[in-house]
Amino acid sequence: MALETKRAIPDDVDQLKQLVVAQSAHIEHLKLVIAKLRRMQFGRSSERVDQEIDQLELQLEEMQAAAASSMTVQSKASVEPSIRKREPLPDHLPRETETLIPDCDCPDCGAQMRVIGEDVAEMLEHVPEHFKVIRIVRPKYACAHCAKIVQHPAPSRPISRGVAGPGLLAHILVSKYADHLPLYRQSEIYARQGVSLERSTMAQWVGECTRLVDPLIKALTRHVLGAKKLHADDTPIPVLDPGRGRTKTGRLWTYVRDDRPWGSADPPAVLFRYSPNRRGEHPQAHLAQFRGVLQADAYAGFKELYASPGNRVREAACWAHARRGFYDLHQANASPIAAEALARIAQLYEVESAIRGRSPEERRQARQAHALPVLDDLRAWLRETLARVSKKSELAAAIGYVLKRWSALTRYTEEGTIEIDNNAAERALRTVALGRNYANFVFM
Repeated sequence: MALETKRAIPDDVDQLKQLVVAQSAHIEHLKLVIAKLRRMQFGRSSERVDQEIDQLELQLEEMQAAAASSMTVQSKASVEPSIRKREPLPDHLPRETETLIPDCDCPDCGAQMRVIGEDVAEMLEHVPEHFKVIRIVRPKYACAHCAKIVQHPAPSRPISRGVAGPGLLAHILVSKYADHLPLYRQSEIYARQGVSLERSTMAQWVGECTRLVDPLIKALTRHVLGAKKLHADDTPIPVLDPGRGRTKTGRLWTYVRDDRPWGSADPPAVLFRYSPNRRGEHPQAHLAQFRGVLQADAYAGFKELYASPGNRVREAACWAHARRGFYDLHQANASPIAAEALARIAQLYEVESAIRGRSPEERRQARQAHALPVLDDLRAWLRETLARVSKKSELAAAIGYVLKRWSALTRYTEEGTIEIDNNAAERALRTVALGRNYANFVFM
């Protein structure tokens, strides 16, 4: 590429200036794309993303060499880590006291010694988990007069005729879905304890447990969809595609009810739903019974919900998503305009920090008094800036994202129960992103 660039350099000064400007814009675009891909790596590491980054890095190096530009890397000053005070060990843990008593006679003169004090230190220890077998004995009794036989009925089991107790099943499910420990790894751990549990056996148990938790899922669904405001988001997950020898990409949707920021005592809850693709029909079916405010990103599949009759679902956009475009630009090329946008958005979050946990009306009044003036100035500044930058630039795209969704982005100032962003849903999906790093695919 470098040789081709050199051969393409024109002799005309004006054409040469145009070429330099075009190359500079392309270099800044490559920096932005690389920054976005690196941010993707934080959520999910994949060979494809690594290859894209390597190719873009190589392309960027060749363009910078052809343009005779140099990159300066400023190293951050090393800061010695501060020494943190050790937190006390939890009080609820059982304590075992081990008293170390020296010889009672003085080592110098042999006289008897008395206690003048003591030093106490605590050490956290772990007792490995263990299996146990519960023997259920049911004696049979026979009547001496009529020969009737009486026996206590057998207790019910989570899985009919299964050997797994409720504690073991709960442990397997929590290890698989909460701690992201695949069944084959659990099988290896149990084998070290002398218990042989095949992965296929545990997989059957997991399938049987879906029947057991179905009433709980239905109750959870009613609780989540009964909220007046929901956070929604989705993420891709690899799903085993039997018969094709590879995986396919499914989607996992999350719907979060969390009203703690405005002081509600209603318990927070998260509802997950799976779909084989990302078509809008899926969230529309998931939220068919929901009425209220839906806070989400700019995914087009939600538009049908917002257009539902009777204003059944109202849109609230996310300032964290709006901020992200400016953040990527600032990380890629230290854009002063992006820095200004970030500083203005930070003022909105300062207002939120001061009113977190207060009543909805207090939050609404504070936002009207303190956030609305910042928003009005921000909107005017964005419009003015958009008129000065290239319409095809990444900066124009970031500004356009905000201005096109201004009504949904500012809806949180009208009601104290709405949040400034959709971070509640993104936090709920972190556990899914973490699980992708531990498994090659997901059974569905």
